[in-house]
Amino acid sequence: MTFSEENYLKTIYHITSLSGMEVSTNAIAEKMETKASSVTDMLRKLAEKELIVYQKYKGVLLTSEGSHLAKMIVRKHRLWEVFLVDKLQFPWDEVHDIAEQLEHIKSEKLINKLDDFLGNPTEDPHGDPIPDATGKINKVEKLILAELNENQTGICIGVKDSSTQFLKYLDKNQITLGSRIQVLSKEEFDLSLKIKVEEKTVTVSNIIANNLFVKMV
Repeated sequence: MTFSEENYLKTIYHITSLSGMEVSTNAIAEKMETKASSVTDMLRKLAEKELIVYQKYKGVLLTSEGSHLAKMIVRKHRLWEVFLVDKLQFPWDEVHDIAEQLEHIKSEKLINKLDDFLGNPTEDPHGDPIPDATGKINKVEKLILAELNENQTGICIGVKDSSTQFLKYLDKNQITLGSRIQVLSKEEFDLSLKIKVEEKTVTVSNIIANNLFVKMV
């Protein structure tokens, strides 16, 4: 497979993971910042390889083989992110672009050895689950911080937005994976939250609250 084909499979996988529905050509084009006509050409190629089920105007679904290949790409990407953060001390806001390049390494033996070297982690530095060598993913029950009510407390277990700007914002406010977050109050006007992060009190916007995953405690 070409790098481009792998990127398309991964993109379709990410979109369907969120919606659970068929993916439109326009949604793929928007995610990959390209033309719909270019997407259509690639979808035909992937359909010929029986990696997707594609019907014009009806959307796209991954086949079982396409889904497995996509999970293996995601597996490599997230394992490399763990390596970059845990072993090379890269900040968590810098590793995504580097892992985008490393995820295309073909050696399955290398990736399995990397997995063992890292202690078989189940989550990447952003809290996203890492598929194992068979494609199995351990799912964790999680909520969006914005869904918590006043006086409820959650542990930060992931981020929906892994952009550099958002991660730097979290660093600035000392919000990391494992942070204990208590909702002190919710502003009715704009739904912003006053929260207590460990021993620090901060106010976060509704946008921020909708991009943090937590589990109840």
